[in-house]
Amino acid sequence: MVGDLDQRALAAAGAVAAAYGLAQDEAVVIHSGSNVLVHLRPAPVVARVMTGTVALHDDPARWLEREISVLQFLAPSALAVAPSALIAPGPHHHDGLWMTFTEWIADVEPATQLDDAHRLGRALRNLHDELRPFEGDLGNLCDLREDIERLHDQLRPADAREADAISSFRARLDALREVVFESTLPTQALHGDVSLSNLLHTPQRLVWNDFEDTFRGPVHWDLAGYVISLRTRGANSRFVRRMLNAYRWDDEHELAPFTAAHHVYDEIWQMYDRQRCRSYEPPSQAKPLSDL
Repeated sequence: MVGDLDQRALAAAGAVAAAYGLAQDEAVVIHSGSNVLVHLRPAPVVARVMTGTVALHDDPARWLEREISVLQFLAPSALAVAPSALIAPGPHHHDGLWMTFTEWIADVEPATQLDDAHRLGRALRNLHDELRPFEGDLGNLCDLREDIERLHDQLRPADAREADAISSFRARLDALREVVFESTLPTQALHGDVSLSNLLHTPQRLVWNDFEDTFRGPVHWDLAGYVISLRTRGANSRFVRRMLNAYRWDDEHELAPFTAAHHVYDEIWQMYDRQRCRSYEPPSQAKPLSDL
């Protein structure tokens, strides 16, 4: 299944690039997961093709337009990958797949690296400081809850245990409605999916990537996701504390409701992704190029 979807994403990205006259005869898939990333070699351009995550959004084009607007806003800071200057960054649609185009970042080191807690904390603080003045159109926590509930509604239990889990997901979401999704905490533009996987390490700098889930909310959301990612990669409590100190965040307990929301969201996504893989059928024929 994965190979078929990778090839479909590769072909779709190549077709859009060709329509814009971009040479990419050595294009290759460099990552395959909830999205497929295609390096359009020899051009320094990466296509990020939505595959699994398209189910999260009622209007994928609007979400990707928001992503590009945030990346354009951040471009002068060099804190994030920049929209491609060689092809219209998008969003584009081809063969049923949505995609955007950004710059290629060379010499990226492994995402599993836990190097410097202070550097990691400052990276997120700098991003939030840079994003704070952004006034463009973004979704909010209510939109995020609707996306999670939309994904939840697509779950189909394979057995009694999955049925029980699906029911518990809804109960946990409802319990978090007031404290997280209807929070009255101050809000600003956020990354939306902060993790070590979305922070590119190069010898010169750290570069934030994948702003598909950007929205407006309390910084608690990004911080909670960051802490979860660090702990998943093996960070101990002292490392996490140093990161939070560098960010200038005092009380980790304030993140607890947002951590719980991340966990239930992730469990819903993981079940959806397993079911998606079980049910995927390769397309019988390619569709014409559209929406360029």
